[in-house]
This record gives sequence, C-alpha cells and structure tokens, in this order.
Amino acid sequence: MIRNTAAAVLLAASTLPAFAHLEPAGHGSFAAGFSHPLSGADHVLAMLAVGLWAALLGGRALWLVPTAFVATMAAGFGAAVGGLSVPLLEPVILASVVAIGLLAAMALRVPTMAAMAMVGFFAFFHGAAHGGELGSAGAASFAVGFAVATALLHGAGIAAGFRVGRAFGGDAGRFAMRFGGAATVLAGAWLAFG
Repeated sequence: MIRNTAAAVLLAASTLPAFAHLEPAGHGSFAAGFSHPLSGADHVLAMLAVGLWAALLGGRALWLVPTAFVATMAAGFGAAVGGLSVPLLEPVILASVVAIGLLAAMALRVPTMAAMAMVGFFAFFHGAAHGGELGSAGAASFAVGFAVATALLHGAGIAAGFRVGRAFGGDAGRFAMRFGGAATVLAGAWLAFG
C-alpha cells in the first residue's frame, strides 16, 4: 500500500510544473492565490512535508509548526510586495523540499519553537516568491488564497501521516510516516537535478 501511495504521489508531482509561478497578470484574486501553491510540485511537496513532520512531532507542534509556516510565509509575501528583493528564492525553495523532507524522514525531535523557526526560515522564501511576482494589485485577496491553500496542504500532510501511522500501527506506522519524508527528499532531489 505504501509503495503504491508513494508512486502515485511521485507520479502526480511529476506532472506539475516544477515551479509555481504564474504570470503577474493572472494574479490578484483569491482563486489565483489559492491555485498558486497547488501549481508547482516544489510548493506542494514542501507543504505536505511540513504537515507530515508536524504529525511526527505531535503535541502542540501539530498546529504550531504549520501556523508558523503560514505566518512567516505571509511576512515574506508582505516584504516582497513592499519591494524587498530576496536573493536565492528558487534554490532555497527547492532546498526546503529536501530539508523538510529530511526532518520528517529522520523524525527529528526538536523543541516546538525550534521546529517553528526551522520551517519559518523556508516559509519566508516561499512567501517572498509569491509576493515578488505579484505587485500590490489584489495582494490581500491573493495572500488569503495562498494562505488557505497552504494550510490545507499542511492539513493533508498531517492527515496522511496519521492515516499511514494508524494503518501500520506502532513502530511500523512511524516508520511508514518517515518513509513519506524520504520520498519527499527523493522528489525534491529529482526536481533540483532531474
């Protein structure tokens, strides 16, 4: 079952454009903002990995880690809309897929605040990428759209982690959840070098 699920996720991700960047003229609405994170494998994989790692951490991290990502992503978006030029956007976004996938694959146990800071670093770049190509027209509704989509992707990662964990139970379930993180790392490497 895990092999089939991982294959399906990788296949679906491979059909998406590598980077989720639409023409600026297409931005400016809630719908455009909502669809933006869903239109690139790099964004989808990173968001799912955040949810998966949060599920592995459990406790307060379950909601604080995704919330930190969304909040810091919004800050990056606002900074870019305000004119801040953030270097190395695409390399850091690609690195986020691999890095957050590794955090989940290793089931790295860190304090919740540290986990929030770790995902927040990458979130700022994701937000800056969204804001850097938009301009100020329609920024608020666009931002709400991509924040909602991002939160839903985090929720999907959490739900997938719990579902897989319950399906296998105990240590096997935790290992299966970690396998999802490893699959994210491989997909991120494929995006970067494939």
